[in-house]
Amino acid sequence: MDWYLKVLRNYIGFGGRARRKEYWMFILVNVIFTLVLGIIDKMLGWQRASGEGILTTIYGVLIFLPWWAVQFRRLHDTDRSAWWLLLLIIPIIGWLVIIIFNCQSGTPGENRFGADPKLNS
Repeated sequence: MDWYLKVLRNYIGFGGRARRKEYWMFILVNVIFTLVLGIIDKMLGWQRASGEGILTTIYGVLIFLPWWAVQFRRLHDTDRSAWWLLLLIIPIIGWLVIIIFNCQSGTPGENRFGADPKLNS
């Protein structure tokens, strides 16, 4: 939960680096929260005709900026510019490439985006 809160506290921090653990723990907590909110939406009958629930949609909108910021920082940790996120426009192939980048270890030591976050934790 500390990793999740760390990302939320740095919700507009698009500079610097985010290590793998920070990114994936944030994603894990997001998935859990989304599932729980989806269940609550279903129990309360708050799902719209298209299937998504009101609470889940509100949460998605609120968490979008912190997710985008940590995604930028994750790419910076692998010494890549955030321009690589344009690959998300390409269905499946682009998504897989970004997932692979997110799974890679960050560059050891300092890179052009800042100090190694593993050394600072």
